[in-house]
Amino acid sequence: MQNTANTIYDRVILGGRVMDPESKLDAVRNIGLLDGRITVITTEPVRGRGTIDARDLVVAPGFIDLHSHGTTPETYRLQSLDGVTTTLELELGTSDVDAWYGERSSGQRINYGVSIGHIKVRMSVTQDPGTFMPVGDGAYRASTPALVSEIAQRIEIGLSEGAVDIGAGFPYTPAATRDELLAVFRVAAATKTPIHVHITPGGAGLKEALSLASETNAPLHVVHLNSSALSETPVMLEMISDTRAHGHDVTTEAYPYAAGMTEIQSATIQDIYRSVPEERLAELEWPLTGERLNRESFELYTKIGGPIVVHTNTEQMVAAAITNPLTIIASDAYWQNGTGHPRTTGTFSKVLGRYVREAHSLSLMEAIRKMTLMPAQRLEARVPGMGQKGRLRVGADADITIFDAARVLDRSTYREPSLSPVGIEHVIVNGVSVVANGRAVEGVAPGKAVRAPIDRRGA
Repeated sequence: MQNTANTIYDRVILGGRVMDPESKLDAVRNIGLLDGRITVITTEPVRGRGTIDARDLVVAPGFIDLHSHGTTPETYRLQSLDGVTTTLELELGTSDVDAWYGERSSGQRINYGVSIGHIKVRMSVTQDPGTFMPVGDGAYRASTPALVSEIAQRIEIGLSEGAVDIGAGFPYTPAATRDELLAVFRVAAATKTPIHVHITPGGAGLKEALSLASETNAPLHVVHLNSSALSETPVMLEMISDTRAHGHDVTTEAYPYAAGMTEIQSATIQDIYRSVPEERLAELEWPLTGERLNRESFELYTKIGGPIVVHTNTEQMVAAAITNPLTIIASDAYWQNGTGHPRTTGTFSKVLGRYVREAHSLSLMEAIRKMTLMPAQRLEARVPGMGQKGRLRVGADADITIFDAARVLDRSTYREPSLSPVGIEHVIVNGVSVVANGRAVEGVAPGKAVRAPIDRRGA
């Protein structure tokens, strides 16, 4: 046993219920942190220059969010209050990996990373005027051999610059042919990089993605299965399970909300809702006012642009996705200009409060595993540093979330999406507190870049 009597740690966490999904440890322990790492986990007394009394609290690995948009200091702050210590933009991604990391290199509250995104690269190549998602040629310019070649080359460059993985969103690029998508999947396969895909909704969309992955042998991650599958959720989960059983590398994720959010000017909204009967427009909600749309307001807000709430799912289907052993918990956090989806601030606390404590449909250890170990394992082959996250073990990064399991609960709503949850008491990133006693600690920026090894030889 390690001698801790003479060691003074930077920070100690005393008397908490330590839950580690990798080792299955679930016991009261003391933890010592030094130089941004977990140095000791013990039943013995430990001393530190700073102390957190964690009695009656759960001490878990920091939550890892594989799917976040609007990756700004404001979003990082909101997510940290929900227990997130690492947040990653892996669907839309970026078209310029070096620049994206450079913009954040002065320090952030939590750890951050990005994919090289097919959507963003297509927007850049076609000079699409959209700021967030494509609204012009990025969505609608026809594939040509020259366009496909340039997109594939830019994705390869992004990977050489250390992108976490490849992002794609088929509904946002409807003009992209199967040959174009196949070229992107071939890059993923050749580099053994997961491709993080927003599929075309429904079983046919999943079959398309699974076919591309099977043909190329690319690792596939299907984003927010709950909002892509809707009533087909059980069937599509079974499809993924069967594919995995045949040896293919396929994973998926879900968030615990029955409504989604996207940009009203995006192809996925315009292509569907421009031609639907007027009563279906009531599925759309303008978040700034709470109004459900009609034909007149749809046209008005399309001209203005901005995020739209999309009410198309049921709680039953959301629960089927969240509680399935295959799914990682990921928020799809969405925040623009001071407004966004409540999943930005409530995803992880909602799972802990409503699915674990209230519904008893997930065990606490299983929920923590979905938020920590599973997302870390999805990425660690490509990003070795993820092997030190998602775990509470000696030598791991000191990314830790401490919460009150008897009280944790989301509070954010579609009207008040910025409301932080209750019960997330302490959040530590690389050994530094970013949340203490349930409140954001101001003026700290311990977050580090999550990035694959950089190799510019082929760039």
